[in-house]
Amino acid sequence: MKYYFVLLFLIICIAANAAAVKPYPFFRGTSHLIADSDSVIRKRSISVGVNYGSDFQFFGRTGPITYPFLSTYAIYNFKSGIFVYASPVQVIGYYPLIDEVDLGAGYLFKYSKKISGTISYSRFIFNKNTAKVIKSASSNDINFKSSFDWQLAKSNVEFDYLFGDANDYFVTLNTSKYIETDWGIFDDKDYLSFNPTISAIFGTQNFVGRYSSEHLDKLETDNTFFQGLDSPPTLPRYNNGRFTALNYSVKLPIAYNRPHYTFEASWKYSIPLNVEGALKNRHEVFFNLTFYYLFY
Repeated sequence: MKYYFVLLFLIICIAANAAAVKPYPFFRGTSHLIADSDSVIRKRSISVGVNYGSDFQFFGRTGPITYPFLSTYAIYNFKSGIFVYASPVQVIGYYPLIDEVDLGAGYLFKYSKKISGTISYSRFIFNKNTAKVIKSASSNDINFKSSFDWQLAKSNVEFDYLFGDANDYFVTLNTSKYIETDWGIFDDKDYLSFNPTISAIFGTQNFVGRYSSEHLDKLETDNTFFQGLDSPPTLPRYNNGRFTALNYSVKLPIAYNRPHYTFEASWKYSIPLNVEGALKNRHEVFFNLTFYYLFY
């Protein structure tokens, strides 16, 4: 329980000392690693971008092999608040060219000036010859997200239900403070922005057990695994269906912004909790580079 109190204390401290939020003109309506904004311009628009990630992470878990990746995406926002998106993903150094395609649609709603949210459905389609990323144990995600902008900071709570080969549900809590410079870098139309964020993920992890059973050859095991044995030993059973804390993280995105596009670099320190199965997750640093362009 001490971890829960520490997390709550950090969230309160960040909120109490945060600067005023100034949203930038971009809608983040998916769970992809794209620029860290939850703001929207309520007009018809298209956002396209590309992202590099140092490793796949899925709800606080990573596989035993590091998989750097490239993803591209396109999001079409309707004036009504409906959005649709597509995102091909390629694991660097592996064949085929496209390992995964994510498709989704959702709706942005606004309760008030301070409270907004999205509800969306995502479908993950994997190439049968794809690298064995941990995400491949799930194929569908229903997401509900609610954001509260209390001027000092922005807090989000997300609920996810994943189903497919493994069924899981998650609650993700985020608190961030957005800061931007009041001076330009090259002219008066550009600026830098910072959006430090702390996050906590709680949920089940049946997808870990499913991944482990399907990819025994990829797991980190002790030195006796597969040595002198006619068949692999039976993996121990874990209570992956238990709802528990899965991950805490601290993230620092730094972005260069112009009226229609943003280039962002982000660093995230991840602390996995209650790791079960043979994955042996550890504290890890993730790095992402993202570029997106907004047409409207």
